[in-house]
Amino acid sequence: MPLFDTHTHLFDGRFRKDLSEVIARAQAAGLECVVCLGIDRESSLESARIAQSYPLVVAAVGIQPNSAAEAKAGDWDEIVRLAESEPRVAAIGETGLDRYWDKTPFALQEDYFARHIELARRLGKPFVIHCREAEADVVKVLRQEFEKHGRIRAVMHSFSGDLATAQACLEMGLYISFAGMVTYPTAQNLRDVAKEVPLDRLLVETDCPYLAPQAVRGKRNEPAFVSHTAALLAAVKGVPITTLEESTTHNARKLFGV
Repeated sequence: MPLFDTHTHLFDGRFRKDLSEVIARAQAAGLECVVCLGIDRESSLESARIAQSYPLVVAAVGIQPNSAAEAKAGDWDEIVRLAESEPRVAAIGETGLDRYWDKTPFALQEDYFARHIELARRLGKPFVIHCREAEADVVKVLRQEFEKHGRIRAVMHSFSGDLATAQACLEMGLYISFAGMVTYPTAQNLRDVAKEVPLDRLLVETDCPYLAPQAVRGKRNEPAFVSHTAALLAAVKGVPITTLEESTTHNARKLFGV
């Protein structure tokens, strides 16, 4: 069955020497699509270039909350240009809020989050949410968006929150995506949340080169390794791996329009 890695950072320097081999291994592992997400102007440009070069890849463009303080004049305009004009840009982000790192004033994070949401809504594209120790803040913003505009086409990426947060997001139409963290022995809380996420709202990702699943922990993560996370989630959900793969791939196709 096909697999769909919904969150990667293939622009990272750790892939510079062997990106073609990484893509080949992803295809050999059964992946039918990989989303490469920018975190600032330069990485968004590079994500779009990678998507143009490799049919397996589509791009998302944005300024991640921890990068917003370093954004220069014109950077946001370039994100908008890419989102509007590049045919391989399938989504907006990553965006969101982060209280773990103290890199960007929170008010500035909120401003950029609002910009990404508005851009995604205007262009009819999904957006990808980074959330670290800011679940209540993110849900508050999303609820305001939901009350004004209805069902939200977005994903909570590399989910690390609690069940209440997941349920609130599900009620507003979002998808929930799990990365390699859910496979770690200490992450029973995430497995408990994943068990409650309906199959038709579940996604898988690597967030590579970070968060390699337990079976390959310590290695540079790459898209082919998403199969380990999918296998773990199938066991948690009590369904055959083929069912998990088919469901998450269908969900990803629907969300990203590919």
